[in-house]
Amino acid sequence: MDGPQREFLDDLLSTHSPAGFESPALRAWVDYVSEFADDVSVDAYGNAVATCEGGSESDRSIAFGGHADEIGLMIRDIDDDGFLALTRVGGADRTVVRGQHVVVHADEPIPGVVGGTAIHLRDRDDDAVPEIRESYVDIGVGSREEAEELVEVGDPITIVGRVEALQGTRLAARGMDNRVGIWAAAEGLRRAAARDAEVTVHAVATVQEELGANGARMVGFDLAPDAFVAVDVTHATDAPKTPSERVSTVKLGEGPVVVRGSANHPGLVAGVRSVAAAEGIDVQLEAAGSATGTDADAVFVSRGGIPSANVGLPNRYMHTPVEVIDTDDLDALAELLGAVGASAAGFDLTAGL
Repeated sequence: MDGPQREFLDDLLSTHSPAGFESPALRAWVDYVSEFADDVSVDAYGNAVATCEGGSESDRSIAFGGHADEIGLMIRDIDDDGFLALTRVGGADRTVVRGQHVVVHADEPIPGVVGGTAIHLRDRDDDAVPEIRESYVDIGVGSREEAEELVEVGDPITIVGRVEALQGTRLAARGMDNRVGIWAAAEGLRRAAARDAEVTVHAVATVQEELGANGARMVGFDLAPDAFVAVDVTHATDAPKTPSERVSTVKLGEGPVVVRGSANHPGLVAGVRSVAAAEGIDVQLEAAGSATGTDADAVFVSRGGIPSANVGLPNRYMHTPVEVIDTDDLDALAELLGAVGASAAGFDLTAGL
């Protein structure tokens, strides 16, 4: 992957957009899709929709949706010495927070660090990882008054990370979950348009997925597509130390993941798998017996039922600052979405009864 598509991915991964504060990622996304979409709109909470109108032969529409938000932290209090007490934004992992460089997203970005008692000063029998509410950020000031000149309660915080190319086609960064999803949705739209898709194709970047798929609920109701594909990361369990009961067949480098069960509409899933086979795109399968854990769970129950499916990208070390993907998987995912958009007119979206 190179050229404008790689630059777009790097731009997305370099932004910091915790849930509820997604504007930086959404601005980069809207700038990109505006180059080829027929229409781009943004609602009151920031959900962005880019549309390429279909031909006159079909009135069907399909949407590809990723979420623009990421996990993070937030200031819940400032103590008398200027240290910042924390709370979670979404599913932040306390085991990777301590000892990190962070940015407080105030009126101006304020650098800080998550402090931790030095090993020399800790009780040797106490290696417990503190809860996030017990952690604090040090921004280098000495009093509450100094801190309050720079930050305030409710300012979001993200861990500092960098985009790092590993060996081969592997890429590491914070925020893969789910900048890769909105990248793929945008690229799927562009590639579907290049194939002269008969149906109207939408790409969607939703907000607040990490807080309960809130943005997807808004978009599902308002956009009301005939079909919706949620594009998100899924766990690649091919790294050491994965608990045996959680190991799946999903691996990096073996293609995008088609999810079956729960919110996933059988006809839409069959259509996606058929397109993958016709295009020679290798896909992996994953079971979702109860829920997908993605925006599909919110959209499929909207307006009396919108046929939905979850297509995932294998991702190692989810919700850490060093998530790892394979860019070949990501490019294959975008190619699959483009082909799905071009073929969606023929999908059977009935219940099959």
